[in-house]
Amino acid sequence: MTHWIIAPVVLPAMLAAILVLVARFHISLQRTLSVAGTVVLLGIAAGLFWQASDGTISVYQLGHWQAPFGIVLVADRLSTLMVLVTAVLAPLVLLYAIGSGWDTRGRHFHPLYQFQLMGIMGAFLTGDVFNLFVFFEVLLIASYGLMVHAGGAERLRAGTQYVLYNLLGSTLFLFALGTIYAQTGTLNMADLAERVATLDLADNAGIRVAAVLLLLVFAVKAAILPLHFWLPASYAEAPAPVAALFAIMTKVGAYGIIRIYTLVFPPDLALTQGLFDTWLMPAALLTLALGMIGVLGARRIDKLVAFSVIGSMGMLLSAVAVFTPDGIVAALYYAIHSTFATAALFLLVDVLRDRRGKAGAWLNDAVPVAGGPLVAGMFFVAAIGMTGLPPLSGFVGKLLILDAARDSALVWWVWGTVLIGSLIAVVGFSRAGSQIFWRSHQVALVQADTAECEDEEANIADLSPPQPALPMVAIGSLIALLVALTIFAGPVTRNLSATAAQLFAPEPYISAVLSMPGKVIKSDSYGDDHADDATKQTDEGGH
Repeated sequence: MTHWIIAPVVLPAMLAAILVLVARFHISLQRTLSVAGTVVLLGIAAGLFWQASDGTISVYQLGHWQAPFGIVLVADRLSTLMVLVTAVLAPLVLLYAIGSGWDTRGRHFHPLYQFQLMGIMGAFLTGDVFNLFVFFEVLLIASYGLMVHAGGAERLRAGTQYVLYNLLGSTLFLFALGTIYAQTGTLNMADLAERVATLDLADNAGIRVAAVLLLLVFAVKAAILPLHFWLPASYAEAPAPVAALFAIMTKVGAYGIIRIYTLVFPPDLALTQGLFDTWLMPAALLTLALGMIGVLGARRIDKLVAFSVIGSMGMLLSAVAVFTPDGIVAALYYAIHSTFATAALFLLVDVLRDRRGKAGAWLNDAVPVAGGPLVAGMFFVAAIGMTGLPPLSGFVGKLLILDAARDSALVWWVWGTVLIGSLIAVVGFSRAGSQIFWRSHQVALVQADTAECEDEEANIADLSPPQPALPMVAIGSLIALLVALTIFAGPVTRNLSATAAQLFAPEPYISAVLSMPGKVIKSDSYGDDHADDATKQTDEGGH
């Protein structure tokens, strides 16, 4: 028996405790342990992803308690995919934090970072709705500490707003859990799927309310209109590495919707018919439109990127709301793309803020950016990815979304909103890039013609202090991931198609969680069950 499934949760939790108790006054030791931990975490995540890539669904029973009475972790295609994306993002963001010195501007950055990873990994792996709530709270506590890292009145105000909105979501989550337990007597996802399917249609008001409440909870986490107000200020004011890590945070909300509404409330369930067409799709399209309008109207580059996150979540959830295998494939591909593109842009914003002098993040005239050609090139590529222009993965993701929506009743609304929103985003990012890089160059040339500024501006590159290389390596790696996602779009989408097929055939998942110890479940891309006691084994805690 193996314990690898719980390792992505236990490793960062134990490492965070060690960092606090042993290395709290030794920043070099903290950095070494934290980087080593994220690299090991990446290896574990890659192994779990590989194990699940043939359709194997592995279950870990804590304390060897059989589900639904005990706590279980489940590693299937979807959960291991999201764990892998997080594990790829984590070391790159951490390298930026170390190279830029963000980890020294406040206390306990590295322990909080590890606790944040623990919460994210647990949310993706848990097979119990109540433990999903628990990991959401771990996320909330750790993310608030990271958000106010390095202090400042604006950061504290944004962090307080962030906590209040997410506490509202947590309250709704508790109400939903109470309603579900009152109706079904269980909170295990697999057990819920079986019991909800047998509920009497004549007495279903409670479970309908619970389904709507859960959708609202995940909408808060995913920043869907009208529950998006916390995101622009929170992401814009957060330290750059924190905002980059938060690129995966909104995907936790999207993951919750995909998991719960394909397993517990599947599309053929009469109790929740029309929930996505009536509520989620219009909200997603309005969120997309609002985000792109915010990109066009932003006066600060950090707010511009924050609004692009809102727009990208609207794009992603418009694919989820189609609620077909093709829609889930498009949503997952776009989720991977937008995670890396958003992280790269937030880190670039921090570089620009540091190198533009008094102008900072404001889209005003300023002196040329030190290392301008490299930074401009990276911004150009990341902006292409975020706005969905060819040839990068953003363009591929939008094509998948448009194709998935062809059979939807709201197809023309989806196509119109996506295409017009993309055009608005292109205009917004072009305006920002021109202001920061082209206008600054023109300002420098004009000032160089004046006698009093000639020496200062003409030699600005010589007067600029040397810039650290590690932050640019981290940003370059994220951009390289976008290029790789574009080149390998075919294999990636084939893997995601198998993931969607597994989601829409949940019987192997339910059987794996609820079966007696010793039985092994494997599902292929068509959702068939296989028992193979000789070669495969269900993971169980306690052995």
